[in-house]
Formats: sequence, structure tokens, C-alpha cells
Amino acid sequence: MSEIVNDFVRYLERDKKLSNNTLQSYRRDMNQYIAYLESLDLRHAKDATKAVVVSYLGHLEKLGRASSTISRNIVSIKAFYQYLMRTTALSKDPTREIHSPKVDKKLPSVLSAKEVSMLLERPKRDDVKGCRDKAMLELLYATGIRVSELISLDMQDVNLTLGFIRCKTAKNERLIPIGKICISALSEYIQGARKALVRVENENALFVNMTGLRLSRQGFWKLIKQYASEANITKEITPHTLRHSFAAHLLENGADLQSIQSMLGHADISSTQVYAQLLNHKLKDVYTKAHPRA
Repeated sequence: MSEIVNDFVRYLERDKKLSNNTLQSYRRDMNQYIAYLESLDLRHAKDATKAVVVSYLGHLEKLGRASSTISRNIVSIKAFYQYLMRTTALSKDPTREIHSPKVDKKLPSVLSAKEVSMLLERPKRDDVKGCRDKAMLELLYATGIRVSELISLDMQDVNLTLGFIRCKTAKNERLIPIGKICISALSEYIQGARKALVRVENENALFVNMTGLRLSRQGFWKLIKQYASEANITKEITPHTLRHSFAAHLLENGADLQSIQSMLGHADISSTQVYAQLLNHKLKDVYTKAHPRA
């Protein structure tokens, strides 16, 4: 059944133009589902019934998986069976009457402006690693791009003269402005640290690791955790934290949702509206603490 999963993922990549991270999530979900079917001695995914799929979801719940994880698995399995309906002799979709559980949407965790400054000041610019890390963190906070987009940037995607970067995904391309502090950090990195790190003349990646190759997502995850610890920031920080902070701080300072949506690359404004909820929550908290009759 593993070959069917490979075909399914190739279909998602070719026809749906999904990002690599999303493809890997689908692959991981489906491999776990297939392993469960094999544990039941089912020889093909087409042999699974609605009861089998429901039992698998119950299995995930017993393992302590969050409702959001179970919901994502349902999406993956549904997409898988829709693919089988189109490409094989499968006549009935066992997931047709299965619905995702209600997931409580959590407001994103953001850093205060002071905490962002503390984090961005941690990299020491007197060595190549610190100079590179400073440029990466400044660029993330200046643009709100995803870490996957950060590490995918090439040299030609940066225009320091006009002050913008070009961010490309499988589905779209967007230009995002950058400010003078970010321009300065990027310029220092490109002119100095990057030249020292790159080992191959035709390397096109903007950000490279200590061996001169394109930086990985895992490599960035380690360094942001390190700098957060050094800055004594107690909040849980993920690679998405600076993206959330970028959007929340723009909104707090008067930016409109449509502009933020454009810079973040959200296809739907509803994805951006969560930051308005965050701002409203903060204002309510301020009111409750400050108003004498609250």
C-alpha cells in the first residue's frame, strides 16, 4: 500500500501544487493510517469500511492526539479516498459521512515589541553565524514570511536598493517591503558573512548553513529556540511566532487587514481576521484592568 501513498502524494504535488511541508504532512498521516490498516490484516485501503476509519480515529484519540491533529487526519484520509475514487475501481467512499470534530481555535501567541527587540538583539554580529542569524530574524519580523519561505529565498529575490523581497510559492508571488533596519542587516550579511560561508560559486540560496548549503527548517528551529532562551523569553516560541507578532503589531499600529493579508499571503481574509480577534482580546483585557466600573 506504500506505493499508493506515493502516487497520492505525487498527485497532490502535481495537480494541487501543495507546499513541501503540506505534502509531508499528508504523507505522514497516510503512512500512519496504512500501518493501522495493515495491523488489521487489510491488504488494501479499498477494503476499509466506515467502521474501520472510525476505529482508526478512535485509536488516535486513545493515543492522546489533539482534536486539531485528528481533524487534520480526517482531511488527509478524505482526500486520499477521493483520489482513489477517481483513479481506481473504488465505488464507495468510506469517509463520506465522517465529519471533522469541532476544533477550538486558539489565538496565536505573539511577542511584545520589547520581547521582539530582546530576541533580535541576541545574535552577535561580530561573527558570520551571528551576522547571518541577525539578518534572518530581522527579515522574518520585517516581512512576516513563513520559515519555509525564508529558507527558500534566492539572491535574486532581494532588492536592497528599492527595499523589498519577492516571495514565491507554488500558487502565487508577492512583493513585501522591508525597512531600513532589515536592509542594513541583510546588506551586512550579504556583503560579509554570506561570502565567507558560501563554498560553491554558483550557490543561489540567500541563507546558507555553516557548510555553505541552503539552510534547513530544522536548523532555523534550533537557533530561534536558542536565542529565545538567551533572551530569557518564557513564552513558547515557534518558527511562526515572529510571523504572528509581525501581523499583530501592524494591526495595533493602524494597518488595515487587507494590507496585512496581502503581505502574509493569505488566500482568505478569514485567516487574517484572527489577529483582529487578538487585538480585541487585548483591548478587553486593558479595559477590565483599567476601568473603575469594569
